Amino acid sequence: MDNQYVLELISNKFEDSILRAYEPDGILTLEIKKEILLPLVQWMKEDNIKIDFLTDICGIHYPNNHGAELGVIYHLHSLIHNFRIRLKIFFSIQNPEVDSLTPLYASANWQERETFDFYGIKFIGHPNLVRILNCDDMDYHPLLKQYELEDATRTDKNDAMFGR
Repeated sequence: MDNQYVLELISNKFEDSILRAYEPDGILTLEIKKEILLPLVQWMKEDNIKIDFLTDICGIHYPNNHGAELGVIYHLHSLIHNFRIRLKIFFSIQNPEVDSLTPLYASANWQERETFDFYGIKFIGHPNLVRILNCDDMDYHPLLKQYELEDATRTDKNDAMFGR
């Protein structure tokens, strides 16, 4: 099973929903419409591709991408065919919602909670979407790029403090 074969299978089934396909580091990467995420992953799991392992889910924030500021990246693996695929979806920060993969993969539970915790992305259909790593009383999501990386008022980061 190779990237071209899998891309043809997916294109035949979900042709209008693939926005971009490319292969960084040899891994088939598809940018798709968020509406087909759950049907596509379910089809890949049940069809002859046999994507049976969800490796990772992570959020991403591009504040200058108007209308598509937030995204979720999924890394999936077929242990049977030793095939990997990466899916990317992007959406507006005004409507940060996407379907949950917990009905398909139990491991999505923790990974979606972590992504919600750090980026504020809501996973529709998640059984217990609450903070998992940060304090419950936090009213912000710390990995959004709207916060400064360092406090500009700090003086201990001055080069003079290090003999330069």
